[in-house]
Amino acid sequence: MAYPVPTGHPPAEPTTRLTHAARRKGVLLPVVGLVALGVCGLVVLGLVGTTVGPGGVLVGALCALLPVGPVVATFLWIDRWEPEPPRMLLIAFLWGACFAALSALIINSSAALAVDALLGRGSGDVLGSVVIAPFVEEALKGLFLVGLLIWRRREFDGIVDGIVYAGLVAAGFAFTENILYLGRAFAEDAVAGQSGGVLAVLLLRGVFSPFAHPLFTAMTGIGAGIAAASRSTAVRVLAVLAGYLVAVLLHAMWNGAASVLGGTGFVQVYLVIMVPLFLGLTVVVLWQRRREARTVAEQLPSFAQAGWIAWSEVPLLGNLAKRRGWRRAVRQRSGPHAARAVAEYQSAVTELAFLRSRIARGAVRDSAEDLMHERLRALAKARARALGMPDALTAAWGNQHPPGWTPPPAPAPGWAPPPHPFASPPAGPPSQGYATPGYGPPPPGAPVHGPPVPGHGPQPTYGAPGLPPRGQQPPPGPPPGWGPPPRR
Repeated sequence: MAYPVPTGHPPAEPTTRLTHAARRKGVLLPVVGLVALGVCGLVVLGLVGTTVGPGGVLVGALCALLPVGPVVATFLWIDRWEPEPPRMLLIAFLWGACFAALSALIINSSAALAVDALLGRGSGDVLGSVVIAPFVEEALKGLFLVGLLIWRRREFDGIVDGIVYAGLVAAGFAFTENILYLGRAFAEDAVAGQSGGVLAVLLLRGVFSPFAHPLFTAMTGIGAGIAAASRSTAVRVLAVLAGYLVAVLLHAMWNGAASVLGGTGFVQVYLVIMVPLFLGLTVVVLWQRRREARTVAEQLPSFAQAGWIAWSEVPLLGNLAKRRGWRRAVRQRSGPHAARAVAEYQSAVTELAFLRSRIARGAVRDSAEDLMHERLRALAKARARALGMPDALTAAWGNQHPPGWTPPPAPAPGWAPPPHPFASPPAGPPSQGYATPGYGPPPPGAPVHGPPVPGHGPQPTYGAPGLPPRGQQPPPGPPPGWGPPPRR
């Protein structure tokens, strides 16, 4: 199959009623979801307020903000190769802070009352903490990951994405739970005329164990990441179920150590089990990040050979440090809008690399062709926007251009950057210097997926900034002196 070369204006998307309905749904559903999560959050604050009072809610919320910032920043740092949509990350956090927290509060309280009625007063607190809460809370947090697998599976590219989404959901849940515990400590201190309870809870939950909930739910996230990369339905179900059960087990051990074993037992569980598990999860994350970097680096030369990117961009796109340097140089010389356009282009290249890797592994089958065209169209839009900014390429290299690099031609007079991706393409022929990508039926013997093979299908067109001028064929390989980017 010959795919378009994203060197100019992306092909116009069909303006059908179905497309407009899909766009409306893409805006309406997130808004409805955010409103619903906001209502859940208000109900949670109301219930907590009736327990600890307005002062407890205020103190608890202010103190709970201290650990949530570093936790969220850590998961955003993990998600640097292919940043997930900010809207989805926000919804993940709000799901944990609002819906999961409210549902867990109602279910856990009801279950504790039922256990007290059956087994005697006081039994509900112990069984609720050790048995009921782990199953309920991890199920409610993991439900978001299952929903992504069913309705937004393309958001999952592997284990790292599962850990990131799980961590954001758990961070939101822990934020609301911390408000309750800190507010309760403040109320108890006020009644007893003492002080120090809030500080003790803050040290325990915000300093020594801010990653407790993210560690538990990350097990479900790992299972979801394995499920997203698998072709077998049985493996997908078992992976998610196994991750959930491990999360429940860790959560039960943590709560049991705190409520049953006492101070000494809790410290032993913390040092012997939780700390090594946290370090092990760190190793898994770093290993998966290196695997992502290797995936991108392996795909970039074929992208350049196909004409989807320029050879001079391969070293910049294959290394996180050079990507940051590229954005920083563009921001210094051309402003934040240009740097944001370059960041979006880098992300589009990464998404295409991950998709081609998943197709090669067989994890994507039926929708592979449609997804490839969609990602290539997104890459065309992102590249056109980035190259329409001043110094989008040259700022990254300064006076030391890569070997074989030549300055891109200046845009023709009157040229303007392409419109926003949700806007309709301009009528009439594209501006000078840009070529409309071609589509065509697959010729006999052409590969189903992958960059166009020389001599098969419509040939790439050139002339966009950063690519060879019109009439000049691309080099058969990398320019002299070129070497693969270092792995990170």
